[in-house]
Amino acid sequence: MTKGDGVHELVQALEYLNLAVFVALAVVGVVLLRRRRDSASLWVLLAFAALAAIEILGQVSPTHPHGFGERALVRIEIAILLLFPYLIYRFTTAFRRPGRTAERLLGSMTVVMVVWTFAQPTYPSAGEPRSASFVAYLIGFLIHWTVLSAFSSWRLSRAGRGQPTVARRRMQLLAGAIAVLVVALFFVAATSSPNSPLQAVSQALAFVAALAFLLGLAPPAILRMAWRGPEQRRVQAAIESLTEHATRQEEMLERVLEPMAEIVGAKGIALRGRDGELLGAYNVSPNASEDDPAVLELEVSAGTLTVWTTPYAPFFGEEELRLLETLSALTGLALDRVRLYEAEHDARVGLERANEVMTSFITLAAHELRTPVTSIHGFVHTLNHLGDRLTPERRDEVSRTLEQQTARMAVLVEQLLDLSRLDAEAIEIHPQSLPVRTRIAELVATAAPDRSEQVSVDVADDLEAVVDPAAFDRIVSNLVTNAFRYGAPPVVVHADRTDRHFRVAVEDRGGGVPAEFVPDLFERFTRSDDSRERAVGTGLGLAIARSYARAHGGDLLYEPAHPHGARFQFVLPVAR
Repeated sequence: MTKGDGVHELVQALEYLNLAVFVALAVVGVVLLRRRRDSASLWVLLAFAALAAIEILGQVSPTHPHGFGERALVRIEIAILLLFPYLIYRFTTAFRRPGRTAERLLGSMTVVMVVWTFAQPTYPSAGEPRSASFVAYLIGFLIHWTVLSAFSSWRLSRAGRGQPTVARRRMQLLAGAIAVLVVALFFVAATSSPNSPLQAVSQALAFVAALAFLLGLAPPAILRMAWRGPEQRRVQAAIESLTEHATRQEEMLERVLEPMAEIVGAKGIALRGRDGELLGAYNVSPNASEDDPAVLELEVSAGTLTVWTTPYAPFFGEEELRLLETLSALTGLALDRVRLYEAEHDARVGLERANEVMTSFITLAAHELRTPVTSIHGFVHTLNHLGDRLTPERRDEVSRTLEQQTARMAVLVEQLLDLSRLDAEAIEIHPQSLPVRTRIAELVATAAPDRSEQVSVDVADDLEAVVDPAAFDRIVSNLVTNAFRYGAPPVVVHADRTDRHFRVAVEDRGGGVPAEFVPDLFERFTRSDDSRERAVGTGLGLAIARSYARAHGGDLLYEPAHPHGARFQFVLPVAR
């Protein structure tokens, strides 16, 4: 057997191998199209059906075509070969379309070459000399193949960056296969002899490209597992993080969302609950749109998982998406566990809080009621056992003192009950619209009936505010009473409303609050030394007033008045 015969047999063997692989690729295309039913799978099927058709036609076509039918068959075979890079290019554009200029240029180039294929007057047979027109056509053919293949290979290799390992390797294999096929075509164009070693090299390169295409489109499970090593480690780490004890939902999601995004090469990921509330997110900007075609929404047990990924992910990362769904299901179970823990923790904290409130109330009541109860008991004992020995004047004095201590105890009991309800968050706030000036005038008349002429109400007649009447009355009455008890007239009550806040300020012209006492001003049972000497009080009024203000969503603030005095300001956000 001569050397030429050996090369010829090798070429034939490689041709049969290529036929088998390209037919297998066409079958893969059919399977993909039936399973996915998308445009990318359709272009895969068309591209490799074209190559399989070329291999089949190559086996049945005559080496030296003579008749019209045989020459037409040669042109059809060349036209199909010409269309292959365009079909691969359309496969890449199924994920992300190029610019209009590139799309029109490459489409027009393909149309021109197909027309030229059928218009070309002659195609030399093996061993025949090549005419100038055929050489020109061959150059155009190679340019067309090279440009389309290079563009497709570049798009796939570039898109593979940042993808999970399996998707990146598959896209790299497809990009490499396209490049190898171009090199094989150049070897075919370089010789006209079917028994040339270059023909054997071109067939070998075509076989390598076909295997790369097959591995890129349908890699076996063992190869996927080998490629998926980094992602598998991330999945294992994420599962381990789910088994670790987390006390808060946010803490648990911080551990798992980042590896979930890395598994599919996502730029960002967000998990929403069954009611649409956002449970957690990773690397999602406030301006991120969920209408982007590259955004996937997966229904999981915890709700909806939104993944900001690339359009290549569904085609090249099906198994990774299934891994993501599995991890999402485990995340849902972990979230349920955290919610149960949070509910149990909240219940325990509530019980501890209720116990603290009860203990505090008992302690306060026992401590603060001791003095008036002891006084009342002493006066009652005096009246019962020594009443007949007292002079009428002394008896009247004891009765007046007894009445004062009883009234003080009643006020103290009412304040203690207020504090108890506020501590237990049992005060319900029911805002309603009130005419502010009228309400304040009524409160001034009640809180200071004998000194109302010393109070200036600086409030617009048409001012209205949405407040809880009971809370408003408690706060303003307390501030007016304290202005006379601890300050000095004149007292000014001012109220106004802006777009954001409603404010009521009560200002007096007394000595103000000593600077060293300001930090303790709103603490319970605290009074400055000066106030203890000048007036009788429980030290609960301001603490209760601030608690009512905060229960209403506002606050009670103090600042020195100018040139002297105290200024207390009730501030309430305006509901929008």
